[in-house]
Amino acid sequence: MPEPTHRRRLAVLAVCCMSLLIVSLDNTVLNVALPAMQRDLHTSLSGLQWTIDAYLIVLASLLLLAGSTADRIGRRKVFQIGLALFTAGSVLCSLAPTLGWLVAARVVQAVGGSMLNPVAMSIITNTFPEPRERARAIGVWGAVVGVSMAAGPVVGGLLVDGVGWRAIFWLNLPIGLAALVLTARLVPESRAPRPRRPDPAGQALMIVTLAAVTYAIIEGPALGWASPAIAGCAAAAAVGLALFLWHARRHPEPLIDLRFFRSVPFGGATLIAVCAFAGLAGFLFLNALYLQNVRGLSALHAGLYLLPMAAMTAVLAPLSGRLVGSRGARLPLQIAGAAMLASALLFAVFDAETGNVLLFASYVLFGIGFGMVNAPITNTAVAGMPRAQAGVAAAVASTSRQVGQVLGVAVIGAVLAAGTDTGSPATFVSAARPAYWIMAGCAAAVLVLGTVTTGRRAARSAERTAALFETEPTRTPVSA
Repeated sequence: MPEPTHRRRLAVLAVCCMSLLIVSLDNTVLNVALPAMQRDLHTSLSGLQWTIDAYLIVLASLLLLAGSTADRIGRRKVFQIGLALFTAGSVLCSLAPTLGWLVAARVVQAVGGSMLNPVAMSIITNTFPEPRERARAIGVWGAVVGVSMAAGPVVGGLLVDGVGWRAIFWLNLPIGLAALVLTARLVPESRAPRPRRPDPAGQALMIVTLAAVTYAIIEGPALGWASPAIAGCAAAAAVGLALFLWHARRHPEPLIDLRFFRSVPFGGATLIAVCAFAGLAGFLFLNALYLQNVRGLSALHAGLYLLPMAAMTAVLAPLSGRLVGSRGARLPLQIAGAAMLASALLFAVFDAETGNVLLFASYVLFGIGFGMVNAPITNTAVAGMPRAQAGVAAAVASTSRQVGQVLGVAVIGAVLAAGTDTGSPATFVSAARPAYWIMAGCAAAVLVLGTVTTGRRAARSAERTAALFETEPTRTPVSA
């Protein structure tokens, strides 16, 4: 099959970015709509957490399965199924009469969403094999996150204030349908020469582990940390993780090939993704509630307040991709960690919520940090890995992002729930302070890991890891 032209490759990139746009818009718009959903559905803080984390748990649990399935039966086919399911799930969300139905519809969305981003990244990786061109394409991919963050809060605020929170899910319908049509016309079918077999035991253990730890964290404040249900879930999570690792070492083709983690850049990228996206999810969750429930802003005004953060993300994401292509991943990761750390410290030390100047400064800093972090995570995770297993490698990176968001919402929500009255401004600031210290720790981890896992010695470990997969015909070159 002849190599696609440059124009055709850009068209494929555009279609893949459409899938990222609907998923990212869904996340950012949902945060702005949380207070309206809480009032309409008469739900607690933990109920809001489940509307987010039920989606993220299923998404994180199925991403790896989706990546390996796409490598096996065809990336375009799985991508199209994902678009159809995500669009249908969005319609169901808009019709949900109760919190339970909404959570169930979010699960349908998540099943479809699991087939989008990792498979799209695998398509991009195989469409742009040259490292520098691939890094630029990933920069564009990251810029879509910034665009969605910039547009999501404002568009979501307009819809919530003008129509109602159900309208936020209508956004996905036209974009999803257009992406379905364009995928059929533009995206070539591709498969891995040697795809891996399914691993149902590993898949089940991953779902049990993630669901159990999330339930324990979210429901712990209400049920009591020593209650039998919470203790049982914590034990189930620990046993599930131990069995998952034991199974992965013995299965010939496990859900996650632990040999990937012998690559220092790959292992660093997964940890950085968990930390960065835990910080993002916690940051958005806290500020959406604070701006509307404590400051009394409308959904639209809350979205406008968040605009400086989103705008910086949109501006810096493509710059990050260019930096990765020309200088490697270390510098953008260092900038990301330092900026996110400074933002969290403004809240943790100086109570940035209490004044608009510090509040907007913290939003700008967080936007700079998050704008710089996405492209190096993706590029570093895929770099050095076999191209034939690009779907699995990209899915591990995407899974790390979702796991980070699950933990971010669960932990930050649990910390906030420990406050006696989160509707009081003074009490909210006091209750949120430990949460911002947790975010500061996550940002510091990004800074340290971004420095120590991206040098030449780390790149050599990626080359040694790629040699373990020498049965594959080709591999993606390392970008130090």
